[in-house]
Parts: sequence; C-alpha cells; structure tokens
Amino acid sequence: MTFRVTTLRWSLLLWLLLPLGVAVAVSAVAAYRGAIGAANLAYDRTLLASARSIAERVTLEGERLVVDLPFAAIDPFEADNLGRIYYKVTGLAGELASGYDDFPAMPPRTPRSEVYPALVHFYDGRYRGEPIRAALLFQPVAGEGASGMVRIHVGETLESRRAFARSVLLDTLLRQGLLVLLVAVLTLLAVHRALAPLLRLREEVAGREPDDLRPFEEGRVHRELRPMVAALNLHTDRLGRLLDSRRRFITDASHQLRTPLAALKTQAQMALRGQSAGQVREAVQAIHGTTDEMVRLANQLLALARAEPGTGTGSLADVDLAALARQVCLDWSPEALGQKVDLAFEEAPARLRGDAVMLRELLANLVDNALRYGGRGGAVTVRVGGGERPWLEVEDRGPGIPPELRARVFERFYRVPGQLAPGTGLGLAIVREIARQHGAGVELREARGDGSGPPGLVARVNFPAAGP
Repeated sequence: MTFRVTTLRWSLLLWLLLPLGVAVAVSAVAAYRGAIGAANLAYDRTLLASARSIAERVTLEGERLVVDLPFAAIDPFEADNLGRIYYKVTGLAGELASGYDDFPAMPPRTPRSEVYPALVHFYDGRYRGEPIRAALLFQPVAGEGASGMVRIHVGETLESRRAFARSVLLDTLLRQGLLVLLVAVLTLLAVHRALAPLLRLREEVAGREPDDLRPFEEGRVHRELRPMVAALNLHTDRLGRLLDSRRRFITDASHQLRTPLAALKTQAQMALRGQSAGQVREAVQAIHGTTDEMVRLANQLLALARAEPGTGTGSLADVDLAALARQVCLDWSPEALGQKVDLAFEEAPARLRGDAVMLRELLANLVDNALRYGGRGGAVTVRVGGGERPWLEVEDRGPGIPPELRARVFERFYRVPGQLAPGTGLGLAIVREIARQHGAGVELREARGDGSGPPGLVARVNFPAAGP
C-alpha cells in the first residue's frame, strides 16, 4: 500500500506516529493479556476459596460423607458475581455427596496448580451450554471408621471475567489513546517549529524577483539542510553565469550582425544605382561575399550558442577521433585545393567518450583558421593520436600569433591587430568552449623553432584519459 502525503509536515507526522501507534497497539495487547492473567489469578483464588469453604462443611460420620452446605454458605461468593456458581462434592468411592451430578469432570493430565499450597487443579469446560472455569480441590477427611480424599468441584460461568476483561481493555485503550493524542499534538508542534526555517527559506525563494540571484544564507537553516541550501546556491550561481553568458552572446551577436547587415544594405543600394552591367556585377559580387560572411558568422554564432557553459553536451558516445578527423579533412579538402594549400593528415588510434557533432565543430574551426590565416600556397597538417590520453593538433605555416596575444585570441570577436584575412574572431572561442565541455585543454605554440621561414602555429587539444 502506498501512502501519498502532500506536505513534509504530514509526512513527518505520519512516520513518527505510525511506529508509535504500532508500539501502543503492542503495548495495549500486552497490557490486556497481563490484566487477563491477573484477573484469572484473582478469580481462580475466589474459586479456591469457595472450594475450601465447602471443604470446611464436609465431615465423615462413620463411612458416610456428610456435606452441611446451606445456600447461605455460597451466597457471599455470588453477591458480587455476574455469573453463576456450580459445585459438586464426591465421596471416598466417587459417589455424589452434594451438588450437581452432571458437573463436567476434569480433563485427564490436567496439572496441579503450583501457585497455592493445596491439592487443586484448575480447568476449563462447558456446562449447560456455557463455558465455565472450574477448580477441583482434593480434601483429606478422616473419621472413626474410614479416611480418604474428597473431591470438591466448584465452577463459575465467565460473565464476570469477561466484564473485567472489557473494563481493562477499554481503560487501556482510553489511556493509550490519550497518550497517542498528546504525542501527536506535541509532535505536530515540534515539527512545525523544526520546519520554520525551511518555511522561511521557501517564502524567501518564492518572494524573489526573477533577476535576483543572490546566494541564500546557509546559517539560517538547520545543519542537515545546509547541503541543500549550498546546492541551491550552486545552481543559482550556474544559472547566473548562464544568463550572463546569454546576455553577452545577444549583445555581441547584435553588434557583429549590425556591421555586415549595414554593408549588405549599402552594397544593394550600389547595385540599384549601378549605371552599367559591370558596376551591377561588381556590387552583386560584393553582396555575395558579404552574404557568405554572414552565413559563416551565423553558423559560428549558433555553434557558440551550442557550446555555451550550461547547455551541456548532446548525445555522448564512443568516438573514433582518428576517423572523425579524417572525415573533416576530406570535407575541407576542396577549400584547401581552392587556396592551393597542402592539407595533410597523420593519425594514430585514438578514442574518447564525447559528442561527435561538437567534436567535429571543434576540429572544423581549427582547420578553417589554419586555412584562412596560414596563407595561400602553404601547408596545413592535422594530427591525431595519444592512445589512452587522446589529443589532436592542427599545424599551419602562417605568421602565427605573438605569445602575448595567445590568451586573448580565445576571447569572442577578438582578432589579432593587422590581420588582413577575413574572419569573425569566434573560431577559437568555439574551440575553447567545446574543449571545456569534454574536459579538455587547448594550447597554442609556434610550429617552427629554428627561425627559418614564418613561425607558423600549432593548436593542440589534449583530452582527459578515456574511461574504461
């Protein structure tokens, strides 16, 4: 059975009172059984007293057993008794001396009671269609001509015992019920007081404005709840960084798109004002080039948005880094041929767990930068390897990047001063974000160390060790 609880207060109250209720029920049953045992002991003592009272009226005259038992002899025992009392006295030879001849006999092998210093046996039976509790007392008698044991049976119906049991049960349930009610009230008050800091935290969270990302005070809640508040603050901090990144992205994107859009509009106006086919063609070619740059900028902006912190990676899978790099080189080979660049590929086995789409975007940006800034007629080499610690690098023979500017080129829209090749300044920013998503690091260094020719540039991505 499933319990559905709507609030923490009632959930705590339920799980505190449920074991208590079980314990109270077990205690009530134990108390009831103990009371019944005490009642049976008390009523059995009454039966024994009745049997002894009858025994005092038994005498032996010669060989004849005489029972002088007027009604008044057993009347005191019936005065406070809701049931009925029956008795039977048998003589030395088992003959009926007094009482009810059909009184039920004691079952065989009934043990003698060890509670009383008397030869008495207590047993249960039925008489005249009703259950009874009986005592059998062996009373020694002696006369001038004979001696022996007289059997005295005394039994009573169970009305008194049952009434006493009901009284004990009701009293027990009443006391235990009042105890449970008192505990429930005290528990409810204690839970309400214990939950007060959490309720205040809830009100503070609900009352904050959407842009209020201040951390919550951990000291205002109980020690057990502080990890939850710390996790909430961590989530709020991540959310704040994500929102800041989104705001920067929107600002940067709007700024970067404004310039090519203005240029595109100007070029379109020039095409409309063209006086000759040559002028119109020149303007259309400019529009075509600007459109290509806008398409590239839009694609890089979308790639950067996917690589933003907080967006997470897509579908993670086992990626063959060498095969992926080989395919990227094939995709960019027409561009390399168009720029008369020698695009080479060197591979060694390398596998990692990652997002294949984003890794392809990372390598494509590195190759694009190498082709774009390496210069026409140069050479670009893509290498993959590492085995258990995969890595990839892209090397070109271009002018490279001065050491003091290598950290800045990872900033969005930053371009090295004096750079003539067209670009957006987003390629390495995208590479860094995708590398961070995969726990990798990016480093830039000179390709040539001997001082012959342009220094070139090597962009290397070092991935963490592959998991089992």
